Amino acid sequence: MISCAKRGSITGGLKDTLAPVLVSSFPENYSTNFKGNTITLNFDEYIKLKNTNKQLIISPPFKNEPLITPQTVSKFIKIEIRDTLLPNTTYSLNFGQAIQDNNEGNALNQFKYVFSTGSHIDSLKLNGRIKDSYEKHVDNFVSVMLYEVNDKFKDSVIYKDFPSYITNTLDSMRTFQFENLKEGKYLLVALKDKGSNNKFNPKDDKIGFLKNYITIPTDSVYDVELFKETLPLKTFKPIQASGNRLLLPYEGKQNFKNNKPKIVLRNNTEVLETIVTQFPKKDSLQVWYKPLKVDSLSLEVDKDKYNKKFTFKIKDLKKDTLNIKPVQNGTINFRERFTLETETPLVKFDKSKILLVNKDSTAVEYTTEYDEFDQKLYVDFKKEPLEKYNFTFLPGALTDFYEKTNDTLSIKLTTKEVADYGNIILNLKNVKRFPIIVELTNKKGDVVLASEYSEGATTLEFNLLQPEIFTVRIIYDDNKNKLYDTGSFLEKRYSEEVYYNQEEFDVRANWDRNETIDLSIPFNPEVEKKIDDKKKKDAEKKRKAF
Repeated sequence: MISCAKRGSITGGLKDTLAPVLVSSFPENYSTNFKGNTITLNFDEYIKLKNTNKQLIISPPFKNEPLITPQTVSKFIKIEIRDTLLPNTTYSLNFGQAIQDNNEGNALNQFKYVFSTGSHIDSLKLNGRIKDSYEKHVDNFVSVMLYEVNDKFKDSVIYKDFPSYITNTLDSMRTFQFENLKEGKYLLVALKDKGSNNKFNPKDDKIGFLKNYITIPTDSVYDVELFKETLPLKTFKPIQASGNRLLLPYEGKQNFKNNKPKIVLRNNTEVLETIVTQFPKKDSLQVWYKPLKVDSLSLEVDKDKYNKKFTFKIKDLKKDTLNIKPVQNGTINFRERFTLETETPLVKFDKSKILLVNKDSTAVEYTTEYDEFDQKLYVDFKKEPLEKYNFTFLPGALTDFYEKTNDTLSIKLTTKEVADYGNIILNLKNVKRFPIIVELTNKKGDVVLASEYSEGATTLEFNLLQPEIFTVRIIYDDNKNKLYDTGSFLEKRYSEEVYYNQEEFDVRANWDRNETIDLSIPFNPEVEKKIDDKKKKDAEKKRKAF
């Protein structure tokens, strides 16, 4: 009935929140005249190593990775250097967040072991920031490199040799800092180094660079923009996909829609009739040809200065046939174009056999446009609110490359009320130059939801938008091709300039927004992160209050 003690659970004491402490090292940290090949670090508690392959940054980089032991829990780390060290050079081993205590995982943040093979430690610094030239968010783990510009320096050094110094943004930072540098002139390069080999591979890596060399010491803070280069065209041996279609794989993103390569398919000396289209979502072209019985064919590709010839075997395979699929079937939004996708390319359209009527069976005027390269038929018509439409494609309305025609195709469409959509007016201030491409993207910035092209207008209307949180991206279209163009390291050409607005716009149904965007205010991802964090906290407060 009566107890003299309060029942409870044993807690084990306060939670450990302290990082490990280095108690000794051999040789001592910041040693000069370093001669050996082994380093030992001793700590005040048991530690473990985590993600050393990503977290450990060695500058200048070793050609051979050092052997780090033990990989199990211990109170020490032994580093065995398996390289010939350069004379009179300061080396830095930055462990990032790799060294953690064994119990709670508290990291010894940015621990650095520094030594010099010469008589002094180099102490100069260089600071900068990383951004992406097109994407809203920059990649993490971006390597930033310095190459010494001397009498042996060539631009090809970034493809072949290791940098003189290297650092990394790791997983949470967008800034970088070099320390322990020596005086000199350097090329500054940033890489999203997919191969983790400290060399630029244009096929996989993003690159950023400064056209002008940097002279150290300097107090300047440098901004570097990452971009993915457009590779030169390279085609590979055709693959027979069916009895009437070849796939031509290629390397290098190309603007083929406006500038297709010339592709000639031959049976011996006879030139065969073909249609060339894009294989959806793949780096391959489709070469459509009329079926024929042969053992082999040849194909020649010409584009600008590129020329390639192939000879390949032909098998008797099943042939592709006409198949038509509507992109919209049900609700169609006001800003959408009614679209049909076809399995085989179309060549003829008979408008007398294409009927469009509303719910009162009244004929509705329309226009058509066929995109042969993407195999899409667009039908444009004026859409009225809360209306019902019925498309009927009678037999023979559409004829493909193989003279096959459609069966009767009927598609029913409906529209919503105008009040189901929102509008936004953008007023642009301090536009540097024209023309510009103004895009409304989703929150992440990876999907374009609406766009306008301006050759001088600073007030742009985006009406009848589906409710969404929008980000505004503005591209300075300097070559006036109405596309974003990336840069080139060897040509010393930056990507076209892109501006992201700091604030996102929540466009709601039956709302009108009138917003002013000042393009002189730079986009700051740290400010954006704070805005996101505040929104999350506010949402959490509302949830708890509810």
